Amino acid sequence: MQVTAESMLNWLETLLNANGKRPERTLREYLAAIPRLDSLSNVPSGTPVLIRGDVDAKPGAQIGEGDIRLRSMVETLEYGRRQGWKMIVFGHRGRKPEESLAKVAARLGELLKCEVPLVTDWLDAESLTIPAAVIEQIKSSAPGSILMLENTRKYDIERVLWKAKPVDLAKLAEPLAKFTNEIATKVASVYVNEALSAGSLDTSTTVVPAAMDRVALGKYVASEFDGPMLKCLESELVVFSGLKTDKLDDLEAMIGRGKVKIVFTAGSLAMALKKAAAELDGEHFSLGLAEDPASADKPFYIAPERIEQARRMISEGRAKGIEFVLPVDFILQDGRASEKIGPNDAQLDIGPITSELFSAKVGEFISAHRGQPAAAFYNGVFGKFEEPQFAEGTRKFIAELKRLKDARIAVYVGGGEGGAALEQYGQASDVTHVFTAGGTVLNALGSEPVPYLVALAMAADQERKR
Repeated sequence: MQVTAESMLNWLETLLNANGKRPERTLREYLAAIPRLDSLSNVPSGTPVLIRGDVDAKPGAQIGEGDIRLRSMVETLEYGRRQGWKMIVFGHRGRKPEESLAKVAARLGELLKCEVPLVTDWLDAESLTIPAAVIEQIKSSAPGSILMLENTRKYDIERVLWKAKPVDLAKLAEPLAKFTNEIATKVASVYVNEALSAGSLDTSTTVVPAAMDRVALGKYVASEFDGPMLKCLESELVVFSGLKTDKLDDLEAMIGRGKVKIVFTAGSLAMALKKAAAELDGEHFSLGLAEDPASADKPFYIAPERIEQARRMISEGRAKGIEFVLPVDFILQDGRASEKIGPNDAQLDIGPITSELFSAKVGEFISAHRGQPAAAFYNGVFGKFEEPQFAEGTRKFIAELKRLKDARIAVYVGGGEGGAALEQYGQASDVTHVFTAGGTVLNALGSEPVPYLVALAMAADQERKR
């Protein structure tokens, strides 16, 4: 499908919801709008098919080490091989443009027991055109073969939307239209997203679908969304933690759906709620360095507007009968356990009294739901857990996840640090499901839709209108 600068501008404004242009859709509605892989069963053998892959991996010495995301792609790629498609896998590796997918391509070949050549210089960055040699390599590839394009973030065009504002979109529309048309006409016009974790505003993920004739969700991504992701929406117990207070937006959205009954929090997110709760109760609570304006450029800083947001959440939550279980003591930067945070202090973990409180509250939840279906969602870690002296709170709570599952409560763990903590202090069988993508899960459950779902739904809408 040929994309004009005008239609691309409309696409970008909808994607970024400029001036409220994006239609309101729930997660279920987005999923219902997007075709699945089997819808492409009539795509002929020999057809080039773009696979937006979950290639941001760090393969270890042998299969099974650091390649879980690559393994998640295998079913879709095997499907394409049986169909005889020429599959062109593309995606990013880390945030640095110089990162290479050479080891990733090699490991994918090991998993599939075939050669997966890496195409290095697949774009002329200045003219935004696909080199003739790349076009010929795809053309001469045998049906059922797989190629991998080098790290998409190697090229500036992949990253232009990362910090784009609505006022920037008009000047970006023309180059993005040119790039997507180039991909569609010279690489492939059929597109499959099999990259659960690719939740950023990368061009390959959110813009290229605009020029595609056909789009679909891959087997793994569809199964994750249609199954455990939707079940997470039913969680009555949620555990939110971490350094980034923007998680408050996601927590607020989850609470707003009306299913959540109890919220456990730690980290900077908990500090915003802790101070807000104290103020609502007519008390004072110091956040130490986290509220010092001199720390405004630090990641642990908690802005006044986040305190106000937390105050609103606590107030509205209490009115709905939601219980917020907040830390009552903290491990400070020097390793001391304290119920107060001094002006020059930073909290880096929950304290032992809080761990006991969390355990007791988990027990109450289990007792209240004995014999009844229930779900719990765990995201993040409780402190600077990569350092042993600040890891005890996280370690102790991982055991509570197994306790919940043993009580027949479905337990879902977001990827990223939460998944890493489970791997370090427990095992996957201790919970119901572990996602391979933390940010995407929070987007799906939170306040903003997953960007690639927005893009795929728009592309599918275009296809239905043709």
